[in-house]
Amino acid sequence: MKHHRLPYPLVCAAVVTGIILTGCSSQPNLQVRINQVGFRPAQEKTATIDVLSPEAEPCDVTIINTAGDTVWQGCASTTKLNPVSGKPRQIVDFSDLNEAGEYTLIVDNKISIVNCQLSITDRPYRELTRKALRAFYYQRASMDIVEPYAEGYERKGGHPDDHVLVHASAATDERPEGTVISCPGGWYDAGDYNKYIVNSGFTMGVWLMAYELNKPYFDTLCLNIPESIVNGKSSNRKCPDMLAEAMYNLRWMLMMQDTDGGVYHKLTEPDFEGFIRPDECSKPRYVVMKTTAATLDFAAAMALAARVYAPFEEAYPGFVAQATEAAKRAYAWAQANPAVYYDQPALNEQFSPAITTGAYDDFEVRDEFFWAATELYMLTKDRTYKAERLPTFKYNHAVWGRVSQLADLEWMMHPEEDGRFAMIREAEMLAYMRYDIRDAEKKSVHRSPYGNDERDFYWGCNSEGCCWRGIEFLYAYRLTGEEKYRINAERCLNYILGQNATGYCYVTGFGTKPACHPHHRLSYSHPKGTHPGFLVGGPNPMKQDAETDGVRYPKDVPADECYLDRQPSYASNEVTINWNVTLFALTAGLDALCCTPAESER
Repeated sequence: MKHHRLPYPLVCAAVVTGIILTGCSSQPNLQVRINQVGFRPAQEKTATIDVLSPEAEPCDVTIINTAGDTVWQGCASTTKLNPVSGKPRQIVDFSDLNEAGEYTLIVDNKISIVNCQLSITDRPYRELTRKALRAFYYQRASMDIVEPYAEGYERKGGHPDDHVLVHASAATDERPEGTVISCPGGWYDAGDYNKYIVNSGFTMGVWLMAYELNKPYFDTLCLNIPESIVNGKSSNRKCPDMLAEAMYNLRWMLMMQDTDGGVYHKLTEPDFEGFIRPDECSKPRYVVMKTTAATLDFAAAMALAARVYAPFEEAYPGFVAQATEAAKRAYAWAQANPAVYYDQPALNEQFSPAITTGAYDDFEVRDEFFWAATELYMLTKDRTYKAERLPTFKYNHAVWGRVSQLADLEWMMHPEEDGRFAMIREAEMLAYMRYDIRDAEKKSVHRSPYGNDERDFYWGCNSEGCCWRGIEFLYAYRLTGEEKYRINAERCLNYILGQNATGYCYVTGFGTKPACHPHHRLSYSHPKGTHPGFLVGGPNPMKQDAETDGVRYPKDVPADECYLDRQPSYASNEVTINWNVTLFALTAGLDALCCTPAESER
């Protein structure tokens, strides 16, 4: 195509915290929804255009470079209706623009013109991955966050957790009510200041499985955390930064195991602290009740950790043996106590003080037994654990309270252990994905395998619905080598990064329209506001926070737009460790496919 100059004004890319941001200058009747972080040269590239009516003619689209030269011209698709809201939309596909650079996408609907920045680069997700991982360093309890590691977000530590009380619900003869124990470290779970084993166990599972899938990538990724710096320079690390960060949480989890092998459900204050700094908090802290779910999630996470950290004995002497023994003892406790469930209302009727923080209650633990037995077998090769593998479950996406798929994926990635079972589960997973791929091609106005049904939107759907689908597609790509799975993993990420019904980039600090006001005490209490790299929950038509002061959802808003970038909106705008782990597992998995190991630090 011959280059020529156009009279349209250019919209300069903004730069915030060193991240190139892309996005749109919108007009009331013309908006463009696009991945605001960037595309790889070879990947599918699309954007969604709002139009006024189902009869709208396809918009004209032009892309120019920074010199004003035309590099692409074409038309959007015919109009489609959003299957959730019924609103008319068009899609422009400019996938054949594959030269790296910064561009302006110009849309003309014969009434209005909009300019939209887009970036094409070899490594669009490298910094996003790094910040999503560094968000966990920022979540560390019991320590100051200081320079040079804070990268502008230093803060005083809080919750030393060296004087934690055994709650009446967790009392034993050896540790009666009021016994003082020490459980420092770990990550704050979410927007609050508590630490929960069930969610932490799930997070560790996804974290360590992501490492196993992309070892060369993570082995060279520098996070600038205290464990990765020696004399101001990146060290020749004895352990990858990603595993060093995880160890901060694993050490805390080990302290949550009681002497009999059972594991406390959570470490918490009786009720949530206000929106204050962690060093200003003063409420007493308790370990509360041992439960079957927490103990099995702990067992699975420790068995997996023992296997993953085996090559790093020099960095963490004795950890593998400690984690192995802890996992075995936890599993034995769960076998002896197979139905001890966390029921917070019932607990508060019997014990005091009343506990009103996050419940993470789970009254179906067959899936936890399946995952824990799987990880213990993978670690020990003891056929007793394999023999205890429970009947399989209907295939479904993994979440903290439904972990059978984590076990399924382990068997798929280790077919040498049971090829027939691995083949069956892989076939079920791929069959499930066909419907998502079909929806992306035929129904979606965002070219996404997620977000095409009202049922896709609920508390935490950005992670549990969208990012997790992307992770599944990456596993499918690794298992089959079929490009359609990689394409749909990228489509899921496009949705998170701005090609969605709200036009938000749902990751703090990224994009021209990022989530800026999450329900997150650390962000609220920091002078600089929100730390970049946190994934927010996403649209949630249940609106559990609708009666909260400061939360006002628009009337009759469609399910896929039921999102508020407001601090009080815990139902749509909180952050959690289990959501962030799915974000970086997806971005890292895609970034790792772009590079050789030596390129990871560039």
